[in-house]
Amino acid sequence: MTGTSVNTVATIIQLTVAPVFLLAGIAGILNVLAARLARIVDRARSLEQDVPTANAEVQKAELQELAILDRRMTMAHWAIGLCTFAALLICVVVMVLFVAVLSELQFATPVSLLFIAAMISVTLGLLLFLAEVTIATRWVRVSEQFVTKGKPRYDR
Repeated sequence: MTGTSVNTVATIIQLTVAPVFLLAGIAGILNVLAARLARIVDRARSLEQDVPTANAEVQKAELQELAILDRRMTMAHWAIGLCTFAALLICVVVMVLFVAVLSELQFATPVSLLFIAAMISVTLGLLLFLAEVTIATRWVRVSEQFVTKGKPRYDR
């Protein structure tokens, strides 16, 4: 490699460092989302096995919980899809940056649009994650026998 080509590659690497860190952040988000989805699926499978043999009152409560779990699964699935799509767009941004610098083409507009699309996608994914967590926390209620005015009751 000549001095110029080494400088060119160094410039490209400098340009792509921020998107690569963004990819690492999105990977962390995907890890959390996948773990949540796995727990939701496990709970749904457990309830599905119990519903046929439960008494009418318990069965009604379990079916209601299954409906909520189904909604949460859908949200988690879409959040994963949107965050994955954002990561793919960031990968394309990195590739386009390399091509643009090496070919000396002006790809400022496509790179900007791809990055904006990635940010919109990850934002929507995070909003769905927030909605899923909100549904989960609204559904789970701690029994009043264990909580008094928002504070845990400790019987000694």
